[in-house]
Amino acid sequence: MLSLVHNMTGSIFSLLFFSLFITCTATLEAGLYRSTCPSAEAIVRRSVNRAITQDPGLGAGLIRMHFHDCFVRGCDASILLDSTLSNPSEKENQANGPSLRGYEVIDEAKAELEFNCPGTVSCADILAFAARDSVLELGGISYQVPAGRRDGRVSIKDEPTQNLPSPNSTVEQLQQMFATKGLNLQEMVALSGAHSIGRVTRCSVFSHRLHTFNATHVQDPAMDLNFASEMKNNCPSITSAGVVSDNVKVPLDGFTPSRLDNRYFRNLETGRGLLASDQALMHNPRTASMVRRFAKYGRVWMPKFVNAMTRMGLIEVLTGTQGEIRRNCKIVNL
Repeated sequence: MLSLVHNMTGSIFSLLFFSLFITCTATLEAGLYRSTCPSAEAIVRRSVNRAITQDPGLGAGLIRMHFHDCFVRGCDASILLDSTLSNPSEKENQANGPSLRGYEVIDEAKAELEFNCPGTVSCADILAFAARDSVLELGGISYQVPAGRRDGRVSIKDEPTQNLPSPNSTVEQLQQMFATKGLNLQEMVALSGAHSIGRVTRCSVFSHRLHTFNATHVQDPAMDLNFASEMKNNCPSITSAGVVSDNVKVPLDGFTPSRLDNRYFRNLETGRGLLASDQALMHNPRTASMVRRFAKYGRVWMPKFVNAMTRMGLIEVLTGTQGEIRRNCKIVNL
């Protein structure tokens, strides 16, 4: 009976979100700037490609930044706003902080766009384009991004904590968090594939899995023993100076760290997921089945990933006369 109620609720939710999806895509439009700023998407792509050529990690940073933006107040570029004297912004939150990279790429693209087409292209659209271009450059995966987002005027330091998943989240917690944003379980798993690129910059994010897992196990039993040994070399519990080590750069995928592919899912199958929230996908029968399918068939995962990225880019967008088009992505217009 509970299962029936759950399924009925899920169906109603899906129907409501489908209606929202149709409304959003009717408001946003692929190729929106073809007449008002014909070079808009090319300008963003050039900035992204230059940056990734110098540092492939910036591509991962831009994809992550788009995710962090959309899950907090919707895709409104609130992640790009600097703090003011009276208001610390999302940039100051521990989930973002120095580990979130790529702001300079957005700023460079915005400056060129303002020179060519002042007051036309929103920062929110630039961020969506930049994530798409990073996916293409690092994974060879191409898709269109409907545009027309407007920029928000509010950014609050504490809100990412309430809206972004923790690296130690369970599948149930992840599912609930993604559902509140209108994304289903399969979209959640597909989007997790973005962890095929990027790196962790603090041992403390995952070191508990190596040294102090729980009362029963010193080490997370779900972690491959050889992989755990590798990570212990990167993150010893105590340094020679007698303090906890937290200065590290560990790729999320040690096999193809600069290639967006389905290797992430293959890693999970063999217990080589770095984050507890990633490896947790193998602890749930439904998500484990998806992981195995994506691991075996990259061609199945890619369109699912594109669909999930597109749907994510529609979360709570501002359109029409809502918000503004910032002249500088760091500050609201005066």
